[in-house]
Amino acid sequence: MTWRCGVTFGRTGSSSRARPVSSWRRTSMPRVPMRDDLLRRARDLAGSSPRAVLGIAGAPGAGKSTLVRALLRDLSSEGVATAWLPMDGFHLSDAQLHRLGRAGRKGAIDTFDGWGYVNAVARARSELDAPVYVPDFERDLEQPIAAGLVIDPGPALVVTEGNYLFVPEAPWNALDSLLDESWFVTVDADVRRARLVDRHVLFGKSRVAAERHVALVDEPNARLVEQWRDRADVVVQDFESRTP
Repeated sequence: MTWRCGVTFGRTGSSSRARPVSSWRRTSMPRVPMRDDLLRRARDLAGSSPRAVLGIAGAPGAGKSTLVRALLRDLSSEGVATAWLPMDGFHLSDAQLHRLGRAGRKGAIDTFDGWGYVNAVARARSELDAPVYVPDFERDLEQPIAAGLVIDPGPALVVTEGNYLFVPEAPWNALDSLLDESWFVTVDADVRRARLVDRHVLFGKSRVAAERHVALVDEPNARLVEQWRDRADVVVQDFESRTP
């Protein structure tokens, strides 16, 4: 597998997390293959404590899930114990969205069980002696699936991924003390929007409806998410995962 992306280290924003962070200037970072840099950071993080948590955030369509899948696959091939805790599993069900009058805004920050997600991350970090079951998200159904994933007992690097990890309001700001390291994934806005339209079409929307959803829901979400990117320890730009 070839990973290709640009990576920037260091936070320019403020955060309560007190961890040593590199201070490379963003403007000096070339767009070159950075697979080894990302893997090394994740590997070191896994060895830093029995249950470390890596948070990966970014706007809708930025490539977060692609990065997570490649990262977990490569770490597992090296014998590093890993687990996945996706924020998407904490989507409110359609029944709840209809009850709340938010069905047309699915994916917005108030269409997630934020408190449940934060509590799950806290459990994943601290409960090493028993399985921690967490929900998954079924794209075909567009619904969360209870206990679809499990974090097995014992040491592991838990990778959690979602849009709103860096939002500084409750409940999301509690993640600041729960993440051992945070990455932000970003990509050209036109590329990201095209990906989102194609994704919505793939899962059942007409192209007109997909474009409308991207304009009215996904883009406001993206603007919200992007404004907090400087809180990340690492910014990963234009990530691509390719097979030879």
